[in-house]
Amino acid sequence: MNQHAQSTGGLSWGGRQLLYELWLTVFTAFVLVVSFSDGYSLAVGEVAPRDITASHDITFVSKIRSRQAREEAVRKVAPVYTPPDPVVARQQLERARQVLAFLNALRADTYASDAQKYAWVLAVPELRDFPRDDAALIFTLPETDWNRVQLEFLRLLDQVMRQEEIREDQLPGAQSHVASMVPFDMAQDEAGLVTELTARFIRPNVFYDAAATEAARQQALERVGAVFRTLRNGEVIVRKGSVVSELDMEAMNELNPASRRRGIFDVGAALLFALVSTMTLWLYMYRFHPAVLRDSRQEMLSWLLLSGFLLLARLLLPSSGDLLPYLFPSASLGMLGAMTVGPGPALGAVLFLAGAGGWIAGHSLSFALLLALGGLAAVLILPRYAFTGSIFKAGLFAGFVESLSLLAFSPTELRSEPLDVALWVGVCLSSGIVSGGLTVGGLFLLTPLFDLTTSFRLMELSRPNHPLLQRLLHEAPGTFNHVMMVASLAEQAAERIGAEALLTRVGAYYHDIGKLARPYFFSENQQGLNNPHERLDPYASADILIRHVPDGLKLAQQYHLPEKVRAFIAEHHGTTKVSFFYSKAVEAAGGEVGLVDEAQFRYPGPRPQSKETLLLMLADSCEAATRARRPTTSEGIAQVVDYIFEQRMADGQMDECPITVHELSVVRETYIELLRGAYHPRVKYPTPQK
Repeated sequence: MNQHAQSTGGLSWGGRQLLYELWLTVFTAFVLVVSFSDGYSLAVGEVAPRDITASHDITFVSKIRSRQAREEAVRKVAPVYTPPDPVVARQQLERARQVLAFLNALRADTYASDAQKYAWVLAVPELRDFPRDDAALIFTLPETDWNRVQLEFLRLLDQVMRQEEIREDQLPGAQSHVASMVPFDMAQDEAGLVTELTARFIRPNVFYDAAATEAARQQALERVGAVFRTLRNGEVIVRKGSVVSELDMEAMNELNPASRRRGIFDVGAALLFALVSTMTLWLYMYRFHPAVLRDSRQEMLSWLLLSGFLLLARLLLPSSGDLLPYLFPSASLGMLGAMTVGPGPALGAVLFLAGAGGWIAGHSLSFALLLALGGLAAVLILPRYAFTGSIFKAGLFAGFVESLSLLAFSPTELRSEPLDVALWVGVCLSSGIVSGGLTVGGLFLLTPLFDLTTSFRLMELSRPNHPLLQRLLHEAPGTFNHVMMVASLAEQAAERIGAEALLTRVGAYYHDIGKLARPYFFSENQQGLNNPHERLDPYASADILIRHVPDGLKLAQQYHLPEKVRAFIAEHHGTTKVSFFYSKAVEAAGGEVGLVDEAQFRYPGPRPQSKETLLLMLADSCEAATRARRPTTSEGIAQVVDYIFEQRMADGQMDECPITVHELSVVRETYIELLRGAYHPRVKYPTPQK
């Protein structure tokens, strides 16, 4: 059958893929965006209509308080200035001497008027607003007094510029402080002139260092760590009638991330994430597990499992500070998928769920890895035929892996809150038990709904007290012994080539249940009875023999045998020919082969579609032929087996089965070995004399 041409319910393969992908994308986006809990429809600046309290204990990093702490640390850092620069003092003293030389030149000028001299004084940048009275004093002081003023001016300027740190913002204070430094023995007018001159030549000698200040601020920021906020269960966050602040909104969002109002960008991001995840999962399935996509039932089961666990994730994971997220049974999805669809598709589903779970848990990569590692561990350790004990062991192992991952992802919390981390680890271990219980319960629920062939169901069918096997034992004991022998042969061969041995054994048990309709028409049940075929024509005999296949399928439907087991009934003869009665029909037609319709002597089929059903066909034929011919040597048994293998291959019965030549060789050796043990020649012991 073309893998792209299969249709189900009127839908083509492509249409079904499009429908499932669209469903999974939309449902995943819906789960990522929509909250099913009682969120808070509030925004910053709105008035709370009721008291809002914490629904559980939570400790989280407050981004707002962390930002405030950083801002406070930066605010407390004082500006950094350079050390006092002596070059500035030297420059100002040199400039003061130049100005004094200019003033002395003006004093010596006898031709300029007072107005001209005053104008020239104002032309000096430092003296541009120099008082007229002080300027007049410069030109009228006696030489002795003027010299004293000059000396005191230079001395005082040197003292101020040398001994003090003068910043730009401190310049007015330094200038005003000059008056108190002038000697008290100077005349008032001279002291005022010294003060006026000195104040005008004082300049800042330390300067703001932007790079050093920024470095100090960065060091202060580094010293400020994350600020944690703890809320206790029942603690009031916002009282009724209060205006909601940013800090209140942050606490509400941490308690219930789903309460945040979703904008168009949030919805778009969730839809994009869901689309990319779904496409990646589909490509993985198409590339590595196309059989799942060809089987509409398996594909539907895969998407339903994913949808169910996505819904469960939406309910358990949003409260990132609670214990419930660590109880999430991601391992259960892996085990359910592995036991129903296969380990490969289960791994893809676990990774898909882990990505969505990390998104729901606040875009947490560490939580996504936690879910992924737990689910993958469960899938990888689960045995091929898993039962209740092995399922719970796999779940506990997954919980142990999640616990170790949690410890690796929480070094800070381990130092600050070891008791909380220990509690989280305990919950992770408990999630393994929850996963095991959910897996067992899910299997019992899904098995009848999807006609699954699980280990539990196969073990139930393999019990000798099953009604069909009991009927076979009592109504067709020869057939019962035959199927037991055939089951042993096929099961051993399946184990040696890596096929499903348990399925093969169970399929062999029920492959001949159709003989219950007319058990005495089959040779193994004719011990001590006349052969009824001697009174029938070849057509009637062939029809009776061939009818045991549809009769078996009818009984299988009546007793609700799974589809995979029913395949053994339909395919164990394939489309082979009932050679004995066909030959009798040809003989009755006078040897004219053309007068005999060969189709009436062939089984309806189909030919074996799997390794397991082919193993049963070969084992059934080899056991029947060996029992009929009774070869007396090992070589004779090998010749019988080789003949059966060659006949089935020449008849095209192996054409639709994915088995290799090497595997056929292993099967052949297995059958020869086991048949040699069952039908070896026995030594005839002499009859003891009386």
